[in-house]
Amino acid sequence: MPQDTQEPIEEQAIAERLAVTVVTGERTVYDGPADTLVLPGIQGQIAIRRNHAALLATLEPGEMLVKIGDDALAFVIAGGFVEVRDNQAIVLADSAERAEDIDVAAAEAAQRRAESLMRRGGANQPSASRSLALSRARLRVAMRHRPRRRR
Repeated sequence: MPQDTQEPIEEQAIAERLAVTVVTGERTVYDGPADTLVLPGIQGQIAIRRNHAALLATLEPGEMLVKIGDDALAFVIAGGFVEVRDNQAIVLADSAERAEDIDVAAAEAAQRRAESLMRRGGANQPSASRSLALSRARLRVAMRHRPRRRR
């Protein structure tokens, strides 16, 4: 009887990829392989592939892409940190959600609330916090209205 060779090939393909884990304070958002991980670093975009040098970096709110072959999974993250070593990338995000899971109505309502807070200059909320809320709301709206990527 012929031996099934599909499983060893799949295991080898996974072993040749970067292992990516994305977590927030509430849950694991993604745990799987990637050919490339693209992140919004505070000094610009960071692209990570297998055999990347060890890295610890601060992330800003923006789009995170997990690329696997010709497919890409898009996420919106609200800042955090990434650690890369030994072909593993761990993203500790303040918040993260798949772009396709964003509720447009809720994101637009959050954007309106954040814009209102910015105009009023709410004394109970520091300016940087209001600005971050507005940036995150705008990013969520923009990501949801973006054309869909494969996968």
